[in-house]
Amino acid sequence: MGRTHVTRRELLRTVSASAGALALGSPFGALAQQSAHPAVPPAAKLPKPESETAKKYPHPPGVFINRPLTQISKVADTLLDDMEDRGVAYFFEQAHPRSGLVRDHAPVVGLTTSRQGSIAATGFGLSALCIAAERHYMSPAICEERVEMTLAFLLEECPHVYGFLYHWVDIESGQRLYNSELSSIDTALLLCGVLHCKQYFSSNTRIVALANTFYNRIDWQWMLNGGPTLSMGWTPENGFIHYRWDSYAELMTMYLMAIGSPTHPIPTETWDAIQRPIIEFGGIEYISGVEPLFIHQYAHAWCDYRNARDNHANYFINSIAATRVHQLFCLTLGKSFPWINQNLWGITACDGRKGYEVWGGPPEFGHVDGTVAPCATAGSLPFLPTECSHVLLSIRKNYGEKAWTRYGFVDAFQPQANWFAPDVLGIDLGISILMAENLRTGFVWKYFMQNPEIQHAMQQVGFKTDTDVLEVL
Repeated sequence: MGRTHVTRRELLRTVSASAGALALGSPFGALAQQSAHPAVPPAAKLPKPESETAKKYPHPPGVFINRPLTQISKVADTLLDDMEDRGVAYFFEQAHPRSGLVRDHAPVVGLTTSRQGSIAATGFGLSALCIAAERHYMSPAICEERVEMTLAFLLEECPHVYGFLYHWVDIESGQRLYNSELSSIDTALLLCGVLHCKQYFSSNTRIVALANTFYNRIDWQWMLNGGPTLSMGWTPENGFIHYRWDSYAELMTMYLMAIGSPTHPIPTETWDAIQRPIIEFGGIEYISGVEPLFIHQYAHAWCDYRNARDNHANYFINSIAATRVHQLFCLTLGKSFPWINQNLWGITACDGRKGYEVWGGPPEFGHVDGTVAPCATAGSLPFLPTECSHVLLSIRKNYGEKAWTRYGFVDAFQPQANWFAPDVLGIDLGISILMAENLRTGFVWKYFMQNPEIQHAMQQVGFKTDTDVLEVL
């Protein structure tokens, strides 16, 4: 299978344009008008402005979805424990033993000589080492040693510009690969793992000092490039990327870290400059662009929004709504793909038979062909625990070793074609194990939220206790 070196965002621009998706002032709106593809299926509607929807309710969207039961069965908990154990093995075995940089992907069987590292996967990997130490999947001392070594390498040997790192790097040398961009979002995902380690290994003064230095050198003001929102990145050849992180997505924690930066904070007004378009499906309205399900997961991997809301929404409940809607959307696909049902659903950006794909819905976008991604439900475990864990149990029961490998679930599979992805992806494994642990214990949330910079930023942008949620609880 050929593997593309473009980013999820670059692929998403293409599919969003063909769906007519980002028509709310997005740079892709003109492309959407030129598309030859049909706009949107009748069951779904294009996003509309947040302000238009908010007029209908005494509170912003996000409270009008039933909170799910949080209990899962003992057999499901055992599965998640095994999934985490296997997943953290990836982040140790598929990281270079000297640099700690984690491979972007690796085969489910056999060895690889690939040196393509991902700084986002490395961020997930740092948190995976914390989980491994806490649960004794590995020796805590070995995990701590690997974290310290990785942070030192990131600071001393990885090229950076104003603290931002290149998206893809050589795992041995740390050098830039494929002329990739200095990525604001991928640097942020890496920083999330760094700050998690800082709090979990707080008794290790060198880890704390390395983490603080890494955070302090990131010049978020530079990445604004004179605009109201952060640029998606920069390259030495072409300067700043034209597109910005200006619409609701996985960017939320990145903005909090940038606003809370001890050295280069960006204005709090950037938080409200983010567009929050509204999707409606099945009578449920929630904040989202036409984007894959993972955007509703990444924002919650480290930051705990469960009982808080800002002036726009309770984002945790918003992600419950997004996951519920995605489940309903998938069930409508059962007419075309009869294996998709209450036992098997979940589509997000992942590997496909023709390479890496960005697809999902509602509304349907990308070339959906019945491929299912286990990370879609694994990454949504805190939002719909019972339903998502049921899907994972069903996959392991019905597809056995084809779908359940040394590192946990395969990245994706298409049952009719008897196709199972030959690789696993670091970021998809990462979101799966972090969200599984958050459901089971809240471990990642607990330590990440101890960072005072995050607490300060949430206060600055207007987060308050969500009394509506507390009344329900």
